[in-house]
Amino acid sequence: MIARGFRLGWAMLLAVGASQTFAATAWAAFPDKPLRFVVPFPPGGGNDLVARSLAEGMSKDLGQQVNVDNRAGGGTVIGTEYVATRPGDGYTILMGSFAFAVNPSLIKSLPYDPVKSFAPVAYIGSYPNVVVVPPDRPYKTMQEFVAYAKANPGKLNYGSFGNGTSPHLSVELLKLLAKVDITHVPYKGAAPAITDMLGGRLDVIFSTVSSAGTYIRSNRLRALAVTSASRAAAYPDLPTVAEAGVAGYEAVAWYGILAPAGTPRDIVNRLNASIALAAKSENFLKRSAEDGLEVKIDSPEVLAKLIDVEIARWRPVVVENKLKAD
Repeated sequence: MIARGFRLGWAMLLAVGASQTFAATAWAAFPDKPLRFVVPFPPGGGNDLVARSLAEGMSKDLGQQVNVDNRAGGGTVIGTEYVATRPGDGYTILMGSFAFAVNPSLIKSLPYDPVKSFAPVAYIGSYPNVVVVPPDRPYKTMQEFVAYAKANPGKLNYGSFGNGTSPHLSVELLKLLAKVDITHVPYKGAAPAITDMLGGRLDVIFSTVSSAGTYIRSNRLRALAVTSASRAAAYPDLPTVAEAGVAGYEAVAWYGILAPAGTPRDIVNRLNASIALAAKSENFLKRSAEDGLEVKIDSPEVLAKLIDVEIARWRPVVVENKLKAD
């Protein structure tokens, strides 16, 4: 009996050792084929360009091509759902952003769970929106804009880049905290919204840096403030909205990379290390500076915590303002 027990125990140890050896071998072999980097937006936007510059550096590091796959539509739901249904093997990753945390409140029945369906891989960084107005408007500062909006309820309008985007929710948060009434005019992207503002048909946009920067520098638009909790590196002389008197205000867009749930931690770590290396490339740093992106590559745990915080932050804004997806 003792001998039999010894043989059984030894067999179990061998089995465990074999499984660990197999896992180590699988890990050492990753990746042995190209990766798919899903961007749930059309080509050419900030998310797409940041993903492409990361993919270039990752391809060099991993020794396999990282192919960007644009799967736009449904307010990012189409591309996000696609990744949620892929195997958790590290070969499919997602460019997550602001919409990832807003959609659970904005869309009644998501075909995936934003927490349970994904394995966070890496936090990339964040960027503020910039409050911009036509230069001929009577308000020259953020304080004056808020005072004017309060004195003229319903008379001002604002453009967004679509329902559920950060320029949309950033103003809705202002409306909630500052108790102002401003009419929403949604557009299908940044270009038509900026065009109408340049034509004087909009009173304010909380715009991305990349969309408004050229017009701010040429004085065709006036920048009043940034939406982040602290001043932005791209516009150090601009106050934050909170500094301008709207206590507790903070709204930033962000990027993070996720994989399907069940992706082994060793593979997550390998991807995280590759992303961190790619983020040091000249191409990525140039792209980030143009976007106003403040890069801070961080761990899966940091990204997971951010997603929880962002989901909680935007739920009351969506519910109390009765917002709906397109």
